[in-house]
Amino acid sequence: VQLQASGGGLVQAGGSLTVSCAVSGRTFSSYTMGWFRQAPGKEREFVAAISWSGGSTRYADSVKGRFTISRDNAKDTVYLQMNSLKPEDTAVYYCAADFRANIYTRNYDYWGQGTQVTVSS
Repeated sequence: VQLQASGGGLVQAGGSLTVSCAVSGRTFSSYTMGWFRQAPGKEREFVAAISWSGGSTRYADSVKGRFTISRDNAKDTVYLQMNSLKPEDTAVYYCAADFRANIYTRNYDYWGQGTQVTVSS
């Protein structure tokens, strides 16, 4: 399974950005997908997850109400729409996949290479 994240960039505080993760190699619809982020000097942290069916989602408290995770199983792609961005959202964003796991999984099987999101104040 290969994950390719894209869509990162530079945005002003209060702005919006959507990052995407294209998955190849296995049946995408069988994977719970997650987004994580890592800021400089900090540990990687959970951002959001969506079940393999798309019926359930989970968010970190820090992004709840601002970020939305979604998936298009026809395009083998998961998205993270980020609104009302803050400078503290600046990080490398990684997507991850876990085979038929629930959305509370902590042991993702596969990881993408990350895409940089920078929010200027």
